[in-house]
Amino acid sequence: MPNDTNLNKIFPVILCGGSGTRLWPVSRNTWPKQFIRLLSERSLLQETVELVSDRDAYNAPLLISNEAFRFVISEQMKEIDADVSGVVLEPESRDTAPAITLAALALECIDPNACMLVMPSDHSVGKKKLFHETVSTAYQAASAGELVTFGMAADRPETAYGYVAQGEKLNYEGDCYRAAAFIEKPDVKTAEELLASGGHHWNSGMFMFTARQFLEQMELFHPSIVSACRLALKKGTEAWPFVLPDHDEFSKALKISIDYALMERTSSSVVMVSSFRWSDIGSWNAIADLGDSDIDGNVKEGDALLQDCKGTYINSSGRLVTAIGLEDQIIIETDDAILVAAKDRVQDVKKMVTKLRGMGRDEADTQAKVRRPWGAYQSIDVGVNHQVKHITVKPGEILSYQYHHHRAEHWVVVAGVAEVTLGKEVKRIEENGSVYIPLGVAHRLHNPGDTPLHLIEVQFGDYLGEDDIVRLDDVYGRIPEDEPVPSTAAE
Repeated sequence: MPNDTNLNKIFPVILCGGSGTRLWPVSRNTWPKQFIRLLSERSLLQETVELVSDRDAYNAPLLISNEAFRFVISEQMKEIDADVSGVVLEPESRDTAPAITLAALALECIDPNACMLVMPSDHSVGKKKLFHETVSTAYQAASAGELVTFGMAADRPETAYGYVAQGEKLNYEGDCYRAAAFIEKPDVKTAEELLASGGHHWNSGMFMFTARQFLEQMELFHPSIVSACRLALKKGTEAWPFVLPDHDEFSKALKISIDYALMERTSSSVVMVSSFRWSDIGSWNAIADLGDSDIDGNVKEGDALLQDCKGTYINSSGRLVTAIGLEDQIIIETDDAILVAAKDRVQDVKKMVTKLRGMGRDEADTQAKVRRPWGAYQSIDVGVNHQVKHITVKPGEILSYQYHHHRAEHWVVVAGVAEVTLGKEVKRIEENGSVYIPLGVAHRLHNPGDTPLHLIEVQFGDYLGEDDIVRLDDVYGRIPEDEPVPSTAAE
């Protein structure tokens, strides 16, 4: 791992483990923005993978993500028939410096001089021909031992981005300078001063360097991170294309970004000034800017109707949203939450999410539609001792063989065919058919058809939490090895 590589090509490393709360309520911890179809029929991750799909220029990408996203990554790569060289699943998030260190260590096994193109998975890149030309140009500096950051030409005093200041011009191809300073996201006054002074560019979060040079520099400034990541990979497990580093060792790595850990400290940092179209999709304003606006500057997605509005963005996932007399507002509608904000306050969305977490509100991190490797479920109604769910099972998929201590269930098939296991009995339930699962009875649901299975589940019991599931068997490996399997279950 990785395999089938060409050492003369660039190795894309795609970071796709972030939580993306700035686009709440659409993006949440359980389903962050890199997996969402925001700009096209492809998710941002899929678009990023396809951006480097030219095998004449790039090796198959190495993905760095979180263990929680293992199944969604598999599904989304399968949807676009993507060729990946591997997927490293961090057991917990430690920020970008440890994540990139894992990638560099994996590539070091192939060739220490492997040239890495590090890319976030949740950004948007336009003018793709110019992007590839810029990457090709940066290859010279990276191969010579420089740590390249791609600085985007700033055309406005943007407060949502960090900046990198250019120093002396270097004797490499392209607009390449020694990086003089990295500046955190500024206030408006500072952003205006940076733009007016010239030589300050948006820090895109994209980098290029060889695995050898990156690791040598990390050893200088943070040897403990390299040591922790090396041991985590050594003690970890592989199940191609997945690599699972050891949790205990990886947790010892300092949680820190690559900018703080390395790029701001090393003398090898350079900035390649770039002019391809780029957005970090870091706010609802960024989404609005990429949409098609009407004559009054309004942009709408989904079922929305505006009257006497200007500069307003509406995104509806289902219900009709109407707006009258608004100016420079953002309205985001989802199944379980609605966001209304002034455009100049969208950077405060993260503060609202923090406030919701403090209140113990599930909406802060979890969507109404909960995705599972076999499909999804959505709660329709919750009351005293009962809950109603809509369950969707993908063709051919199968749920765990399980039972519950506190609830009984009644299933009604509304579309497709269900194969239901009750103890040792197997039943075939077709549309408009139903089955009752008594408390304590081991059961399993399977979709044997070639179309999605939809059913309504009615739960009855004194406790209806998702943790009241005792798994006896699971094709997705969700039974911990150290968890004893119950010896008895009602049949």
